[in-house]
Amino acid sequence: MNNSFDASIQNVGVDISKDHFHVVLSLANAEQHIKVKASRKFSNDGTGFWQFEKWIASKRVKGVNLRILMEATGIYFEQLAWFLHQKGFSLSVILPTKAKRYLQAIGNKSKNDKIDAKGLAQMGLEQRLPEWKPLSPNIYRLRLLTRQLEDFHKQRTAFLNQLHALQYSAYKVSEVEKSLKKMIKELERGISQLEKAISNCVEQDAMLKSKVEKITSIKGVGMKTVAVVISETNGFANFENQAQLVSYAGYDVVENQSGQKSGKTRISKKGNAHIRRALHLPAFGVVKNGVIPFKAQHQRLLDRNKTKMQAYVAVQRKLLILIWALWRKDEPYDPDYNQHVKKTSSNEEPKLLFSLGSEGDRYKVAPDKTRATLDGLPCNESPGALFSLE
Repeated sequence: MNNSFDASIQNVGVDISKDHFHVVLSLANAEQHIKVKASRKFSNDGTGFWQFEKWIASKRVKGVNLRILMEATGIYFEQLAWFLHQKGFSLSVILPTKAKRYLQAIGNKSKNDKIDAKGLAQMGLEQRLPEWKPLSPNIYRLRLLTRQLEDFHKQRTAFLNQLHALQYSAYKVSEVEKSLKKMIKELERGISQLEKAISNCVEQDAMLKSKVEKITSIKGVGMKTVAVVISETNGFANFENQAQLVSYAGYDVVENQSGQKSGKTRISKKGNAHIRRALHLPAFGVVKNGVIPFKAQHQRLLDRNKTKMQAYVAVQRKLLILIWALWRKDEPYDPDYNQHVKKTSSNEEPKLLFSLGSEGDRYKVAPDKTRATLDGLPCNESPGALFSLE
């Protein structure tokens, strides 16, 4: 019996957490037989990164391509990803939900760091995943600023709610009221500073400034909204089509139908919540300002007996795709574009400059039973409780 195993592909699966990361090196031969060669645990710091690099050098099969696959676990993967990218490794980063579904699909019932790393290594061997591209310094700075701005808005809303409740309480405590007002004032000062920093970050980058100005030609979409979408998608660097972008933002449709059973069809919400929150208020803005085609889409869905929230979610999805298209083509929004397109024949309809995902109008976008917004807030929540992004 021949026990030799000639590897044709190597992959390292990395399951990362705040303090440590587990790695598993697996090999696959031409017959797609997979074999685990080694595994180890490292500290999630500079020392651990250096040890990991040495470990790879000692375990990998020379002359065979090696790829590394890890999950985008919060912010804890970023330093290791940057390190490996700078060292020239072939690296892919996937969303945790995608990894979770793969591990379930291959029958993993137990869960620990080593099992997850092994599953990621197998996934990397079986699938050709896109290379990870790091954020540019300006976009990375923009992401930190917009996320901090979002946090400040959330904190301000919480303190405003506490202050409002205190004013209606049976017994008022002046010290508590004074403290809340002080915190609100400090947060408002911080919000103003962050908004200025975001504006400066865009203004100082000629490419960013030009593209943002073209996208904000959509009436109802502000600079901070675009800053969030651009920073959270790394300038759309890793998206090849609309479907990938829609899924990343959590606007992809999840159906619930089997045989005679027909349950609710809804969006997954399994994606970047920062983008969904950023597009919440602009969706109202483009409809209110009568921007084509959003107002027509909104009215069309209402005529089909969809709820207002369902209609606005569809507008958010379409708006995200439009921002992506304008960024990619580096063009301003032209609401009258279709009127300028000449028919190629008397029987042909004018072609759109790009698809705005209108096929999504056919889907039912049902809210949860609690009638929550995309970010988990009740739909009857005061607008002030949402992250204001113009």
